[in-house]
Amino acid sequence: MGKLPTRAEIPAELKWKLEDIFATDEAFLQTLQELKDGKQRILDLRGTITSGEALLHALKVRDELRLLVDRTITYSFMRKDEDNANTKYQGFADQAAAMAVELNSAAAFLEPEILSLQPDVVRGWIEAIPGLEVYRHYLEDLLRTKPHILPAEQEELLAAAGELASAPGNIYRMFSDADLRFPDIQNEAGDMVELTHGRYIKFLESRDPRVREAAFKAMYETYSAWKNTMAVTYISAVKKELYFSRARKYNSSLEAALFEDNVDPQVYTNLIKTIHDHLHLLHRYVRVRKKLLGLDELHMWDLYVPMVDLEEEQLPREQAVDMVRQGLQPLGEQYLGDLDQAFGGGWIDWMENRGKTSGAYSWGTYGVHPFVLMNYQGNLKDVFTLAHELGHAMHTYYSNKNQEFPNADYTIFVAEVASTLNEALLNDDLLKKTTDPQRRAYLLNHYLDEFRGTVFRQTMFAEFEMIVHDKVGRGEAVTCEQLMEIYYDLNKKYFGDGIVVDELIAMEWARIPHFYRPFYVYKYATGFSAAAALARQILDEGEPARERYLTFLGSGGSDYPLNLLRRAGVDLSKPEPIVQAMQVFAELLDELEKLGEALA
Repeated sequence: MGKLPTRAEIPAELKWKLEDIFATDEAFLQTLQELKDGKQRILDLRGTITSGEALLHALKVRDELRLLVDRTITYSFMRKDEDNANTKYQGFADQAAAMAVELNSAAAFLEPEILSLQPDVVRGWIEAIPGLEVYRHYLEDLLRTKPHILPAEQEELLAAAGELASAPGNIYRMFSDADLRFPDIQNEAGDMVELTHGRYIKFLESRDPRVREAAFKAMYETYSAWKNTMAVTYISAVKKELYFSRARKYNSSLEAALFEDNVDPQVYTNLIKTIHDHLHLLHRYVRVRKKLLGLDELHMWDLYVPMVDLEEEQLPREQAVDMVRQGLQPLGEQYLGDLDQAFGGGWIDWMENRGKTSGAYSWGTYGVHPFVLMNYQGNLKDVFTLAHELGHAMHTYYSNKNQEFPNADYTIFVAEVASTLNEALLNDDLLKKTTDPQRRAYLLNHYLDEFRGTVFRQTMFAEFEMIVHDKVGRGEAVTCEQLMEIYYDLNKKYFGDGIVVDELIAMEWARIPHFYRPFYVYKYATGFSAAAALARQILDEGEPARERYLTFLGSGGSDYPLNLLRRAGVDLSKPEPIVQAMQVFAELLDELEKLGEALA
């Protein structure tokens, strides 16, 4: 590892093809102009919704422009993500975001106007007017929101504030991804190498405890130097959510965030309670980790290094592709054939470069294949990340293929099911194919770590968010020191007495971008649990379960997420899936502990 390459130094075959959205930057700018010209088309609809035909026309005009807005947002932000220091694409993204706000503001009258109608009238139009059926779920959901929709003039004000409201998240991303620099640290060979977001976990997976400690301290000492800036940025985001939730007459920011999915806040609090009831398993995991690593003291920087000492091969991209294809065989030939398009069709941006957004994600826009951003480092975790993001991508692909635009956009709640199911199937395949006890122990270790990170850790994040939002909601002034204390105490509670909870972990909240999408991370834990159940059904039942699952993938946003999942075969309105996931965790831990003793 040396200095990061620039974007221009990355080979074309390792980059995604955003030209599939807009062939040129000029085409993007032309579409922006079309949107400017189209604004009047929306404004001309005001006061016209007096019949079912007029309602259908208004919705079609709005969606035509929404689709173009979505394409400009997707293209410009993904171009910016290639190199956050590229001022040209910063400007494109700003223009697209401003246009989205402008058009949202212009269309703000539409939903209040629909809601001014009698619900029975709207439902009658849905039955009577050809073409309105595709809007049934949208319109029924809109009627559900009636208590939280404001008069048109107030809706316009809230929509116009959208660009301003995005400031905390934009500031955080630009600071953390583009401006923040981390020091060089000494690697295993004694060479000085640059610490980056993409390399951080790789360093924490090092067998050399000196490297792990150096990376941990360099990361959080850097964030600590900016702790007051990070705190005011985050609290500003929390206050923004509180403002909008109160403006729309919700009881809390949590209720407001969960309302869109039609999820009761009790689902959120039940998750936290259920995990609290099973924290003894995480405490046991910590003890097993300490024992298998042979450490006198286990530190926070020791949570990512494999517990089993196995020389892991460097996995080239081609091997990662083959491993993912093999692991997803239970999903059938059609799925695998469509997956091949992702590998060969310019869907994936593979490598890290200077200024590129850290981590990984999948994103797309209706009418164009989805995309996957990676920062591939060549380890097993990256192979699981690839399977995870392709789960998102295939969900998008099938939703877009099977649903018309109004119903294609599925919620984040169900998105995490598709991604983590892929990981569960990949893990199952890798375990089945290994007879070597050391290798098996290594794979069990990996899945347990994914479990820890996806269920326990994300629930801890969810609890942190709930505590902070509650304090701000009660009018308390939350300082940097309080954020650090809350986060530190949660680490103590979740990980228990078997680990040294190092003081610097109190700054970890500052590097979690998901906190700028409030009450989002709990869906990783619920999604992981649902995915585990669905994966087991697919492996045990075969085609019937697979068909239910593929139908789920093609359902998009045509119903509420809990309903879609019930039809797929799992009920997340109850704690049972979380409890079942905890049982799986305990069983895996049992096997790893026994293997560890046999290998000792």
